[in-house]
Amino acid sequence: MNTVILEVRSLSETLADASRAMRTGKGDAEARIGFASPELLWQVLSAKRWELLKAMCGAGPISIREASRRVSRDVKAVHSDVTALLDAGVLSRSASGQVEFPFDSVKVEFMLKAA
Repeated sequence: MNTVILEVRSLSETLADASRAMRTGKGDAEARIGFASPELLWQVLSAKRWELLKAMCGAGPISIREASRRVSRDVKAVHSDVTALLDAGVLSRSASGQVEFPFDSVKVEFMLKAA
């Protein structure tokens, strides 16, 4: 199964992992997308955007119009959400210009600690 992990981690942690992977040649086998804070993660992954990701999971490249149809929402609103998810690196564009969420499943990881 092709899974992506959405996680909360600092830039320094991400850079340290990348550096270690380049030195050792052993990277993480799972795809990961990091967010600097839980607040940023929830800002990017609003309820409507999460619904959009669920509809696009494993679907391959699709048009924004098709994505809109799958979630029964206005094309303009879905376009706005797609743009935000593209900017965050959660979605990508295919060579044909369609949008894609190239994963079959999503795992969200973050830890809430006492202040």
